[in-house]
Amino acid sequence: MMCYTFKRFASLLISLAISSLVIFFVVEVAPGDPASFMLGINAQPDTVAALRAELDLDKSKLQRYLSWVTGMLSGDFGTSYTYRTPVSDMVADRLKVSLPLALYALTLSTLIAFPAGVYAAARHGQAGDLAVMGATQMGVAIPNFWFAMMLVLLFAINLRWFNAGGFAGWDKGVLPAMKSLTLPAIALALPQAAILARVMRSALIDILGEDFMRTAWAKGLSRRQALWRHGVRNALIPVLTVIGLQFSFLLAGAIIIEQVFYLPGLGRLVFQAISARDLIVVESVVMLLVFAVILVNFLVDLAYAAVDPRLRAREWTVLWPLGQSCPH
Repeated sequence: MMCYTFKRFASLLISLAISSLVIFFVVEVAPGDPASFMLGINAQPDTVAALRAELDLDKSKLQRYLSWVTGMLSGDFGTSYTYRTPVSDMVADRLKVSLPLALYALTLSTLIAFPAGVYAAARHGQAGDLAVMGATQMGVAIPNFWFAMMLVLLFAINLRWFNAGGFAGWDKGVLPAMKSLTLPAIALALPQAAILARVMRSALIDILGEDFMRTAWAKGLSRRQALWRHGVRNALIPVLTVIGLQFSFLLAGAIIIEQVFYLPGLGRLVFQAISARDLIVVESVVMLLVFAVILVNFLVDLAYAAVDPRLRAREWTVLWPLGQSCPH
C-alpha cells in the first residue's frame, strides 16, 4: 500500500506544479492592465505606474510567479487588488458556503443514486428498470439552472417554504444556514444523481454476469444476498470515479447556481474577480479549486486500492518488476 500511495502522491505533486504554471501564465496573458482598469481611462500615467509598483505588477512574470507560488506554500495567497483584503480571508469566507453546499449536494446525490441504480440493475429489463432509466434520462437532459429557477418558483414564491436567495449565515444557526442551502443543493444534486445512478446500474449489470456471481448463486446465496455481498462492492470502482468527479464539479462548477440563488461562494468570487480584473484573486482561487480536484482524485485512487486489492498488486508489479519486496 505504501508503494501505491507514494506513486499517487508523486503524481499529485507533479500535477500541482504543472497546473500552477498553466493557471498563472494563462491569466497573465489576458488582455488589459489591472492598474489601468482600477483607476479608469482618465488616470495619469504616473498614477498608474505608482499603482503598478504597489501591486508588484512592474516585476517580471517569473518573479511574480515565484512570489505567488512561495506565498501559497506558506499560506499567503496575496492581497486583492480591488478590495485590498488578503485573498486567504476572502477564500475562507466564501468556502464556508461553497464547501457545505458541495458536500450537501453530493450527499443528496449519493443517497438518491445508490438505491436507484441498485434497484434498476436488480430488475434489469423490467418495468422498474425502465422507470428509473426514464427518470435519469430526464435528470441528465434538464439544465440545472432551469431546474433551480423552477425550484424557486415552486418552493420559494408559491409555497413560501424557502427563501428565494441569499445565505442566512452560520452565525444564525445551523438549521437556517442549511435551509438556505437546501434548494441550491437539490438543484445541483438531482442532475448528478441521474448520472451516478446510470453508472451504478451499468457497472452492477456487468458484475451480475461474471462467473463469481454465478458461483455465489450456485453455493446457495439468494440473488439479493449475492447482489449486496459481492456485486455492489465490485461495482464501486466506476462509481467512486464519478463521485470524485462530481465533488470536484460541485465545488468548482457551481457558479451558475450561486448566481441564481445569490450565494456568496467561490464561484461568484471568481466571477466578480474576473469582471474586476483582480488577477491575484482569480489565480489563487482557481489554483485552490484545482488543488481540490487533484486531491479528490488522489483520495479516489486510494479508495480504489481499498475496494480492489488487485490494483495494489498491479502497482507493486510495475514498481518492482524484478520481484523485490515492496514495503506494506
